[in-house]
Amino acid sequence: MTNDSHVPIQAAGDDSPRRSIKAHRIDLAEMFGRAPAKAIYPRIVPASPDRFWMDFTTQGWANRCLPLRIANQTGWFIMNEEEFEVEWNGKPQVDGLRLKSKDGGPLTYVSSMFGFGILTWTIPYLFQTAPGFNLLARGPANYFKDAVVPLDGVIETDWLPYPFTMNWKITRPGQKIKFDREDPMCMLIPIRRGDVESFAPEIRNLPSAPDLQTNYSAWHRRRREAARAIQTASAEEAARLMQGNYIRGETELGARATEHQNKLDVRPFASMEEPLIPLRHETPAEPKPATSEKGLLNRMFGR
Repeated sequence: MTNDSHVPIQAAGDDSPRRSIKAHRIDLAEMFGRAPAKAIYPRIVPASPDRFWMDFTTQGWANRCLPLRIANQTGWFIMNEEEFEVEWNGKPQVDGLRLKSKDGGPLTYVSSMFGFGILTWTIPYLFQTAPGFNLLARGPANYFKDAVVPLDGVIETDWLPYPFTMNWKITRPGQKIKFDREDPMCMLIPIRRGDVESFAPEIRNLPSAPDLQTNYSAWHRRRREAARAIQTASAEEAARLMQGNYIRGETELGARATEHQNKLDVRPFASMEEPLIPLRHETPAEPKPATSEKGLLNRMFGR
């Protein structure tokens, strides 16, 4: 293989080649030893910037946090394709999970494989990343379900010739937990191997960086003034008083960042070949991780 890890990341709108990431469909009959009753490959989609709780439970204020929204869309979702309920009896055995599909039939991808209240999705794709890149397989960013937590894993997908599973740990025995069709069950994020280890961390005092100290002090003064004014301001005035420097990519003193993102241009996986077996044809449900599709930054920046 040719090492293309030196290729720079392109900005939105740039049509030059990007690093390779492939999801190879595995033959389902070979994977399961038989053709499953529900032959459908889970959808892989660019992660949505929206979350229900951000739009509604915070009256939209959480959408003002650009770091949250960028984290939300950094990668791809693998969607759950079967509506079901799961309950753990609290015991460590593999049969400690009770799974029930919506239609009462067998579940194709979801099972109890490890015990200890761990719910497992078998992923029918073999991922291949550019040389030097791992995949972080984790739960959807800033997305949660009561009584169950996704487990994270880093996989060396540039050489691995077999698939991995996605696992969620149930934290409350006796609680029925529902997963809807089109709930995101996994988020995929490419990370360059060795990047974290390449840093030389230091802790210093802020006054030793005079320019940074000056910018921080200006921000802090304005922040305190705005916090006092917001106490008696109307909702419209409070929105105006919010500084918004980070969204604009500038400091309190007006310096502009040389590189700044307020949305991501994550390409969808393009299907280059027909599936290996005939699939169940049905209209996909509307994705559930997004909320009203009218989040503040969605309206401002279009994604």
